Amino acid sequence: MDLKPLITLLAIVNPLAIVPFFIHYTNGFSAAQRRRTIQVAAFSAFCVIAACALVGLQILDFFNISLQSFQVGGGLLLLISAMNMLNAQPAEAKPHTNELEAGAQKAAQGSSIAVVPLTIPLLTGPAAMSTVVIYADRAQTLWQHLALVGYGVVVGAATALCFALAEPIERALGKTGINVMTRLMGLILAALSVEVMADGLSKLFPILAAR
Repeated sequence: MDLKPLITLLAIVNPLAIVPFFIHYTNGFSAAQRRRTIQVAAFSAFCVIAACALVGLQILDFFNISLQSFQVGGGLLLLISAMNMLNAQPAEAKPHTNELEAGAQKAAQGSSIAVVPLTIPLLTGPAAMSTVVIYADRAQTLWQHLALVGYGVVVGAATALCFALAEPIERALGKTGINVMTRLMGLILAALSVEVMADGLSKLFPILAAR
């Protein structure tokens, strides 16, 4: 079984890096409200990954976008996410931080913050979605597609675990520890993003693959 898609997804989603945001947005929540937020966020993350794995390619066909172009664009998003993580920022959060801070109160009063902003865009943003679609195209059998859906279960479980242990994690690691972990994940993600872009470019421009 190829675990590279799972490793890539865990590096992008990186629920450990979102723990400070979870603590911030659930400040003042009761224990029951926090549990509900954790359940909805974990399930929503799974749903996004599963949907991309099952119908992502059909969406590309509808918009007449080639997978090779999507690979290069997705790889670039991965690289941007990696650079943000190397700066100890959540993978998808840097461009949206001010907007999310300004809309935090509205999110708490209206639609559940477990979906917006925790799941989208902080956990499963454009980089995560594009990665799942790319690996879905590489899947040759039904079992490989189901494996991608299964990886969504793992990501959801990891999200639930990190959020459930948010306060102990924060006390144990501190800001420095979380920043170090985020940078390590960013380094892994940068290498994977270069591989994705190189594969897409070699298909768009076969001369690049010639030896």
